[in-house]
Amino acid sequence: MTERRDKARHAASFDTVAAVYEASRPGYPDVAVDWLVPAEARHVADVGAGTGKFTRLLTRPGRDIVAVDPSPHMLEMLRRSLPDVDARQGTAERIPLADASVDAVTFAQAWHWVDVPAASREAGRVLRPGGTLGLVWNLRDEREDWVRELGVAMRADGDQFTDDARAPHVAEPFGEGERGRFAWTNPYSRAGLLELVRSRSYFAVMSPGDQRQTLAGVSRLIDTHPQTAALETLRMPYVTVCYRYLRP
Repeated sequence: MTERRDKARHAASFDTVAAVYEASRPGYPDVAVDWLVPAEARHVADVGAGTGKFTRLLTRPGRDIVAVDPSPHMLEMLRRSLPDVDARQGTAERIPLADASVDAVTFAQAWHWVDVPAASREAGRVLRPGGTLGLVWNLRDEREDWVRELGVAMRADGDQFTDDARAPHVAEPFGEGERGRFAWTNPYSRAGLLELVRSRSYFAVMSPGDQRQTLAGVSRLIDTHPQTAALETLRMPYVTVCYRYLRP
């Protein structure tokens, strides 16, 4: 119960960081999007869409997209940047779509917030038979020393790439899925990297003193680490990890 309350509190904190989330969070490599969602998918729901980081990459000629998110502040920003997308308030457990109405459902940086059995049933409900459930995460590649130390300074845990990471739990009606990995880098200014820290849900629920201490630690790392001290632009290595599942 405590874990569920903490998860809800962290998820709700995105209401307070919508603007910095949109400004600082990385996008996704096109190759990952193309791997995750079939080109022939004409109706796609992006659930947990946030400000539309992944939604905008789903756009294809002849494709209709519905973006779903529980946060009205996130959806407000999505509507500003993607006025042609049908944006609806909802959750993974209550997707505001008809039965068997879409060819693909995606969750970008969002599946770890859901009630897995309920969200799996709901994704299965809105998907047509043979449709695709796609899950995707951007993970920091801490095989680089400065990125590993950044994770410590950020007080981040669980969002770094590891070779032995387990596949996410997905329940019925879905069975075993496929996994894809795509390595890439995203440029950040020094200020932009601090904004990335501010966009984290766990940062938003810290006390003001802990927030200041965390930002000071990240600044100190950037200024002193031999791999970053002389750079104005920092290239963050990511591994985008994708999982796709077919609706029976």
